Amino acid sequence: MLPRYPIYVISKGRHDCCLTARCLVNDKVPFKLIIEPQELDLYAEHFSKDVLQVLPFSNLGLGSIPARNWVWEDAKKTGALRHWILDDNFKWFCRRYAAETFQCDSGLALAVTEEFIDRYENIAIGGLNYDMFVLDYVKMKPFQTNCHVYSCLLILNELPYRWRGRYNEDTDLCLQVLANGWCTVLLNAFSVKKLPSMTMKGGNTEALYQGDGRLKMARSLERMWPGVVETKRRYGRPQHVIKNAWRKFTTPLILKPGIDLAALPDSEFGMELKAVKEIKTAAVKKHLKANQKLVAKK
Repeated sequence: MLPRYPIYVISKGRHDCCLTARCLVNDKVPFKLIIEPQELDLYAEHFSKDVLQVLPFSNLGLGSIPARNWVWEDAKKTGALRHWILDDNFKWFCRRYAAETFQCDSGLALAVTEEFIDRYENIAIGGLNYDMFVLDYVKMKPFQTNCHVYSCLLILNELPYRWRGRYNEDTDLCLQVLANGWCTVLLNAFSVKKLPSMTMKGGNTEALYQGDGRLKMARSLERMWPGVVETKRRYGRPQHVIKNAWRKFTTPLILKPGIDLAALPDSEFGMELKAVKEIKTAAVKKHLKANQKLVAKK
C-alpha cells in the first residue's frame, strides 16, 4: 500500500539530517522534498534530484509559511483532492496495536489514514498524532475530532483558507477551518516519532525559536485569536494555550453517501508483526515492544 495523494516534506538547513525524507526513501514512498535554491547542491549530496523540488524564493524571514502556501498551490495543480505536508524531523511512523506502539511502514500509515479520512465528506484536515502522546496501556480512542493537527497533515486542497502569520501556523489553520464549520481528525491509531522542537539544527530553530522567540510565537497567536488563545508558561517556557476552545467545536463527522462501515476491510489492512533485526539499541527496543515492526504481508 502506498499513499495516493502527493507528499511534500519541507526542509531547510537539514541536508545531512532530514529524517523524514530518509524514512520515506527507506520505505520506498514517493515524495517531494521542498528546499530553497541556495541549498540545492547540499541536499543533492544526500537525496536524488528526482525528489528535490526547489522553491522560487529564499530567506524571506517568514518561517515556513511561504513554502507551505507554495506547496498548497502546487498540489492543486496536480488535480489531487488532498495533499500531505510533513515536517522534516520524523524518525519513523508508528501503529498502536493491542494498546502498544510499534514501528510501521510509513507508506502503510499514510495510505490507511487517507482511506479513513476519505470516508467522510467534511474533514478539512487530518493527520497523525505524536507518539509521545499515544501512551501504552492507556485506554485511548483511535482518533480525535475537532482538535489540533500538527506536523503531519493531510489537507483538503479546495479549502479557501491558507497558512498565515509567522508562528504557530498549524494551530491557526486548524482554528480557521473549525471556526467555519469543518472538522479536523487526529489519529492515535497511527502516529509519528517526531523529535522535539529546538533539538535539531536548521528548520525554525535559529530563525524563530531563539531568544524570546517562544514568547513572540505565543503572543502572535493570542493576537490573532483573542478570547480563544492565551499565553502561559508551560513545559518551562512561554506557550500558547487554547482555553478549552477545542471543546466548543462540535461539528460531527458526516459519512459520504454509500459508505457502509460494516462492509469495510479488516482494520489491520493486511499488516502483521515481524521481527526487525536492525533495531538494536535498548531505548528503541523498549519503545518498540518485542523488537517488532508492523509491515505489509507479502
